[in-house]
Amino acid sequence: MKNIPRIFIDTDIHSGSFIPVSKDTLHYLIKVMRRRDCLCFNAGNEYKASLSEDTKHLVVGEKTDHEDPSNNITLYFAPIKHIDELINMATQMGVKALQPVMTEHVTARHINWERAKKIAIEASEQSNRNSIPEILPIKNFSELDFTEMYFADERTAYNKSFNSVAKGAKKILIGPEGGFSNKEFETLDSLGCKGINLSKTILRAELAAAIAISKVEE
Repeated sequence: MKNIPRIFIDTDIHSGSFIPVSKDTLHYLIKVMRRRDCLCFNAGNEYKASLSEDTKHLVVGEKTDHEDPSNNITLYFAPIKHIDELINMATQMGVKALQPVMTEHVTARHINWERAKKIAIEASEQSNRNSIPEILPIKNFSELDFTEMYFADERTAYNKSFNSVAKGAKKILIGPEGGFSNKEFETLDSLGCKGINLSKTILRAELAAAIAISKVEE
């Protein structure tokens, strides 16, 4: 299956389906990849497919035995300037869902969520996932359920020590460029949320997210 293009299909698919082909997909297959066959996926499943003779449809063939490598992590994150990089990294690392959170120090308040979804789709196609992460409606920090919440704790850079791993974590929270406020740290600490050691240096939020997710796998 190596080097066969992978296409996300935003509808239910099964063997025998005829899926209308968009101009972008047709251009990608014929002009960029120079082939008529591909793999299409959605909802954790992957199928072989090929263009119909008139190139107007994808004809879905047999289901492959490729298992979806995504995980059960929901990444809670404050919107940031380089949000495309964060979405890309988190998707490649297999997160199930992306939950934007408004914290006190958020400065990036006007996010193009349609573009964010497109980034997630492209990252899923490239990273061999059979699903795309769900981008959930934005919430305020005060609205979160902090039960079993882990969070990237930049206080590590100031000689405070926390958990080095987040084994089994399903909820990880990342702050904005300016970090969590003192009040937010008090809330996280008082509710028993678990800080994750990241680095002795201050990291950009998108890198902090990638490292925090990797700690779950250690």
